[in-house]
Amino acid sequence: MGLANTLSRLSLPPSSWLFHPIRILPWEIRNKPLELALNHAFQQPLEEDEFDALEGRWLKVTVSDLQLDFYVTVSDRKMVMSGPRSCDVTFRGESTSFLTLATRQEDPDTLFFNRKLAIEGDTELGLGVKNMLDSLELDQLPKALQWAVNRTEEFQQLWKTHSPLAKTSD
Repeated sequence: MGLANTLSRLSLPPSSWLFHPIRILPWEIRNKPLELALNHAFQQPLEEDEFDALEGRWLKVTVSDLQLDFYVTVSDRKMVMSGPRSCDVTFRGESTSFLTLATRQEDPDTLFFNRKLAIEGDTELGLGVKNMLDSLELDQLPKALQWAVNRTEEFQQLWKTHSPLAKTSD
């Protein structure tokens, strides 16, 4: 009854379980740290009005395998997050696809064309946001967020290497 045998019987990767506490937190509590990180990471582009296309319009980001949704807009040169609401555009994908995008391991257009990431709703707005995000370098993110992205990437690699379930689902 080794680790590989145990992992092979899991219906979802452990990362989905790790995020369960986030799903049950009140929206104000779960959004605040991410809102602060986004405003820090995008401070210069926000000040230069590079995100003005999102001013007063809402973006929903759905991380399907983790069952997490995020609702983001721009107001007065600041990223603002909310709870569930009507949105103009939705980005949908699995955590590994968003991670691949964040770490620049794959071209964003490739992820969209291969249907690993999807844009729904106002596609013109979605493509504009995708292009803005694509221009951001990982080293521009706050150190804590860089650390989290790198640890998540390591965890995903470990999962792919050691889980028979992950190997069969690729």
